[in-house]
Order: sequence, then C-alpha cells, then structure tokens
Amino acid sequence: MMNCSSRGKLSSFFRTSSSSRSACRQYIIPSHQPVRRLASLAQDVRSDSTFRIPIVDFGRFMSPNSPREREDTANEIVAAFKEVGFVYLSNHGISKSTTDQVFERSAAFFGMPMDVKSKLAWDDPRSNRGYVEQGKERVTQSSDAAEIAELRAKAPDSKETMEIGRDWDSTWKNKWPKEQGCPGFKSTMLEFFQTCHELHFQIMRSIAIGLDLQETFFDDKIHEQYHNLRLLSYPAIKTEILRKEGQARAGAHSDYGTLTLLFQDSVGGLEVQNPHTQQFQPAAPVPGTIVVNVGDLLSRWSNDILRSTLHRVVAPPATKINDREQMTPKRQSIAFFCNPNGGALVDCLPSCHDSSRTKKYAPVTTEQYIVQRLSETYNY
Repeated sequence: MMNCSSRGKLSSFFRTSSSSRSACRQYIIPSHQPVRRLASLAQDVRSDSTFRIPIVDFGRFMSPNSPREREDTANEIVAAFKEVGFVYLSNHGISKSTTDQVFERSAAFFGMPMDVKSKLAWDDPRSNRGYVEQGKERVTQSSDAAEIAELRAKAPDSKETMEIGRDWDSTWKNKWPKEQGCPGFKSTMLEFFQTCHELHFQIMRSIAIGLDLQETFFDDKIHEQYHNLRLLSYPAIKTEILRKEGQARAGAHSDYGTLTLLFQDSVGGLEVQNPHTQQFQPAAPVPGTIVVNVGDLLSRWSNDILRSTLHRVVAPPATKINDREQMTPKRQSIAFFCNPNGGALVDCLPSCHDSSRTKKYAPVTTEQYIVQRLSETYNY
C-alpha cells in the first residue's frame, strides 16, 4: 500500500486554486466538443453524431473545495464508465515533463539494434515481461487458439512493445537493457511505474465512491502493484498495408485488468467502439489529459455495470510518398495496465447485484484470468 509520503507526492500537484483548475478545464476541451451537462451523456452516446468521451477534472477529486465536489467528480467518472467505458482525465497530477521523459527513454529503447532488444525477449505469460517484436502479438477478443493463430498470420499487429512489471518480484524478473546502452531507462520507468500506481489507487477510490462502496474498499485488493507498464512503438508503415482486410496497428480488443492509463503522442489513431451502435469513433489526443478505460476484470467485478469497451489503433492521416502511395507516420504510446493483486478474488461487488440483478460471472483470481488471456494472445 502507498505510504503517506508517496500519496503526498502525487497530491501536491493539486494544491492550486479553484480558478486555476477552471482555466485548465477550459483549455483542454477541444473546440469541436461543446460543454454538455452530465445528465445528457447517456443520450449523447446513443448516436454516432453526438458520441463523446467525457473530460473529467480529477483535481476536483484530489483537492476538492468541498466534500460534494469530490463526490460529484466520482459520480462523473463512474457515469462515463457506465456509458462509454472511457474517460479523459485532466489535472491528474502527472506532469508533462514526466511523460515527456518517459516517451524519450522509450524511443531510445526502441531505437536500439534488434539483436540487443531480442536478448530481452518476452517468453512467459506468467511473467509478462520483456521485449515483443512485430508479429508476435495479435490482440483480439477471440479465445480460440486456431482462430488467433490464423489472424496473427494474416494480419499481425503492426507494433513492437516492451513490458515492465513490479521490479521487486522474487519470482519474475524484469528484463532491463544495460545502462550504457540505454542511459536512464530503468530508473525512469521504475519511477513512472510507481507514479501510475499511485494515480490508479486514487481513481479506484473514486470508483468505490461512485458505486456506493466504502472509499477504501479496493485498497487492500490493489496494493501489491500487480501491474504492467507497456511501452509501445508503431513504426512508420505504408498506409495501404493498414487498409487491408483485418489489418490495424492494433486490432479491436478490450484490456484485461481493472483500468488502463493511456498516454498518447500527438499522432493519433486510437478509436473506441460506441457500445450502443458498434461503430468505431476517434479518441483523439487531448493535451494535458490521460485516457482511462475500464478493463475486463473491473467489468466482471461490477457485473458489467462498468463497460470494458472495444478499441483499436488504426491509420491516422498519412503523408504522400508519390502519386500511388502514402506513409502513415510512426506513433508512440505508453499504457499502464492496472490489475488487482495476483491472488485477489474477483467476485461481484456487493453493490452490483441484488434480487433483480444476479451475478453473471463465476469468481476468478487475477492471476488465473490474466495468464489465460496472455497465453491466448501471444505467438509462443
């Protein structure tokens, strides 16, 4: 569990006046997305023409002007997760300088020679650590091994990744490049891992409040930091390849855990499926925000009250090479996959079932579920 000093590091960012937070909120709302009342969200998302992912000021939860403001923010987040499964969080406490440094170190890692990266290869779903080259992964909702193998052969995801877990694990070790080959990589990623965990801890508290649970309900179920920090590099690619049937930079999928914290660069390409129309809609980068989405385990935990929504990465605007070809630019993103403790039993939350809404899923431990999904996804 976080100690007081670690919580204080994240919280200190929010010790600003309410007027400055308001100014930030006005800045990050894109011109094409007018401010709407929370009550209209359920109506907006039922049409593709008005579909939106809400922007929520998390500073109002971390440093509220009143208890009511904190509760209202928690309800906004839960409403977004019920209707869309996604939210943009502003005033989240992670500085631009921090994320810039992570992106720089990530780019340096992927720029290393292939023979160096290959020595750090991912090799076990129980560990889920190390480098994954292009063609090894095909994210999909299918659980059929033969179908996944066919999809991977036909249209593998056009990306490479580096997977990092908690570094003190006595069973599974992270795979780090040598310091002289990638200076500052390990220290930067370890610090960022802890920072993201602290934010996850607070978001889960907001979800507890929004679901009429005790604020600390999840505290002892997520404190072991059984998470995964994923660095992603999407190389530049001819646009015609991404337009082939079934091909994408990352195929349509949902995430496995409780929440995902996604840090995007400015290139774009992320799309979210409208749960009500099944059409994919752009989730364009919004300066100063983190994209946060519900994963499968949190959806199960909530009896599907909170949505684990399909999403994918496709081709953003391309650069013309000649009269016949276009090139889609390279893209970077950082995903922090939040999970409950490995041995935590994910069973229906007490506020999410009653005589009129029965439990939909059998209990499962985090480790059982995550290892099964990873085993199905990778080509090993």
